[in-house]
Amino acid sequence: MRGTFYGIGVGPGDPELLTVKAIKAIEAADVLIAPKTEKKEGSVALEIARPYLKKDIEIVYQVFPMVKDFAEDTGAWEANKAEILALLNEGKNVAFLTLGDPMFFSTYIYVFRLLEHEDVDIVTIPGVPAFIAIGSYVGRPIVEGNDVLAIIPGTADKKRLEEVMAVASSAVVMKVYRNSEEIIDLLRRNDMAKEAVLVSRVGLDGERVIHDLEAHADEKLNYLSTILTRRS
Repeated sequence: MRGTFYGIGVGPGDPELLTVKAIKAIEAADVLIAPKTEKKEGSVALEIARPYLKKDIEIVYQVFPMVKDFAEDTGAWEANKAEILALLNEGKNVAFLTLGDPMFFSTYIYVFRLLEHEDVDIVTIPGVPAFIAIGSYVGRPIVEGNDVLAIIPGTADKKRLEEVMAVASSAVVMKVYRNSEEIIDLLRRNDMAKEAVLVSRVGLDGERVIHDLEAHADEKLNYLSTILTRRS
């Protein structure tokens, strides 16, 4: 009998933000899949979940190439899929750990799509997205009343960023990095820079928080960040 595949959101960084359901699934798992990048050792998601791991848990690290679709690099994805299916066929419960929420800008979505048409029982367990944690952490309501919220990947096309931000009451801009000056300029032109707060690695070592991006417009970022803002 095949095991069950769990997709578990471990939240943004603080281990205490894991849900009870996530912890129970981690405790029930025989194998943990810990995603890692090609450039870095270890897994941030695994470190967040570490307080809840069984002593005899099997940990499997898998590298997932950063691609826009499977057509760019099917080999690595298919190899990871085959490894997961082999573990499930041994009757093992397999848990895939992912930062934030599994269905929100997550590597897990690609894994889910690879497995959803297989004869596999899949249980997806939600987690706290980083921007939700940031709102509570810095004391910033994300939306209220009739606010229209836009969640924007900072990697999006500039024209698309301009179109969406022009009609939003509040915005979450994610994956802000090398184009931070361009994004801050766009926030300024939409009266959103002064109310903006930029946060990196919330709940983790190296956490950074910058308020009022109007006053930090010239600062060059060398770290991945999320911006919460609203129209002034």
